[in-house]
Amino acid sequence: MQYAYLLGLLFSIIGLGLFDWKFKLGFSTNRKAATLATLLPLIYFLLWDGAGIALGIFFRGETSHLTGILVAPELPLEELFFLFLLNYTTLTIFIAVKRVLAKR
Repeated sequence: MQYAYLLGLLFSIIGLGLFDWKFKLGFSTNRKAATLATLLPLIYFLLWDGAGIALGIFFRGETSHLTGILVAPELPLEELFFLFLLNYTTLTIFIAVKRVLAKR
């Protein structure tokens, strides 16, 4: 199944977005701050990936679950969605924990 990983990532991002919307955590309360809090680390991680690829440390693994679309040499399309999900999850958890601790 060529698109399995991408579909799983999209499913997770949508689920996290619904969680965000229901509890008014990130994008649903302050879109500009949430965009900066997810995109700036995403750019950093892409630069990190680029350095790792250039040094021969990182490489794309072969699997039937990836689309095969590369956005750069050795950088699959799915990596962009994974990094966004990683940052969005971190933002959501941070805000949720901060809120819970503030209620104590």
